[in-house]
Amino acid sequence: MIIIAGTVRVPPENLADLRPHQDAMLAASRAEDGCITYAYAIDIQDSGLIRVFEAWRDQAAIDAHFKAPHMAVWRAANAELGVFDRQLSLYEVASVRAL
Repeated sequence: MIIIAGTVRVPPENLADLRPHQDAMLAASRAEDGCITYAYAIDIQDSGLIRVFEAWRDQAAIDAHFKAPHMAVWRAANAELGVFDRQLSLYEVASVRAL
């Protein structure tokens, strides 16, 4: 399994305009083969900070995700609405257990 986690920032005044793009991205990404989890969360103490968490079956699923048509639409919306300070990391998970 591969996890992508981190943050991006958006001007708080653009959050409402970004929301439909986020909803479309979530729906399309969650429907992709190999997507286990795909989520965004607005930080409750910093409304311009969006936390990102994704879990994927393998690198091939991520590679296909990055080439998916909805990614181009998402990137354009991010540029238009001022998304910045993208701080994402990829983690290769060797094992998983419930807590």
